[in-house]
Amino acid sequence: MAKRLEGRTAIVTGGGRGIGRGVALLLASEGASIVVNDYGVNVDGTAPSSGPANEVVEEIRAKGGKAVANADTVATVEGGERLVQTALDNFGRLDILVNVAGILRDRMIFNMSEQEWDDVIGVHLKGHYCTTKPASILMRQQRYGRIINFSSISGLGGLPGQANYGAAKAGIAGFTRVVAKDLGRYGVTCNAISPGAATRMTATIPANTGALRARAGTAPMVQEPRPSTVPAMREPEYVAPMTVFLALDEAWNVNGKIFYVAGGRISLAHEEVSMRQINKQGMWTIDELKELVPSQLTYGLQNPAPPPPDLDIPGRPALPTA
Repeated sequence: MAKRLEGRTAIVTGGGRGIGRGVALLLASEGASIVVNDYGVNVDGTAPSSGPANEVVEEIRAKGGKAVANADTVATVEGGERLVQTALDNFGRLDILVNVAGILRDRMIFNMSEQEWDDVIGVHLKGHYCTTKPASILMRQQRYGRIINFSSISGLGGLPGQANYGAAKAGIAGFTRVVAKDLGRYGVTCNAISPGAATRMTATIPANTGALRARAGTAPMVQEPRPSTVPAMREPEYVAPMTVFLALDEAWNVNGKIFYVAGGRISLAHEEVSMRQINKQGMWTIDELKELVPSQLTYGLQNPAPPPPDLDIPGRPALPTA
């Protein structure tokens, strides 16, 4: 195999399991030196352990690669700084940062506690900041770097029961676009992946969030596009190749983009641009908007969670009688 990343150093957060593990192993096979970061917690963020990171490090070393473990949490500035320092202390540089680490605390919004909100935002959204900030300082100075973040369909399209997770993942998408513009002039790129894979995080959904969604009678707002000819291969390792491609020199001009990656399918997410518009010289009146918004802006749009037919909804047209 070609060693396309020989001489490069990569950090992979959440690298002890699932998608992160697959990314770390593939980066190492391409010659990169790896800092495998994993706080080693359960899916809900409890019971930290250094075991998962150490296991992946041993796996990489057994194949002749270079790797060290780091068990810091990414949810604190201090943890992010120690993580970056680990790369410098062991390998003398940092070229690639892959932010995969995450937890779940699924709950419908009317039942969600402040702690459940803060914990998920802290690991996902703040976690991306805590690692990217110190990494960006080095990458800006050396005029080179690759940052690959992880968003989700929960943030890009919306999934019931995941207000905390969805908000964090939507924030990561925006974070990615801004960081790309902040660092692009210095030869640093920042992109994001929205993965579709069967991991221990998704394994908790049928017994937890899945039941909540069923009771609420809701479904995902956006289904990831999947041609019928593409098999539903959901192993987490399938996410790794696109992640590694974005770390290559050849991806120098791919910046600020989000990619859906699931099995053998990779698709570029649509940019957030105006879809329809109405214009007027001066301020709109409420009566004008009552007439034009339904006919010019929102026609054909689907309510992602419509109320049941027997619920009395003010403003809804009467249902046809038999």
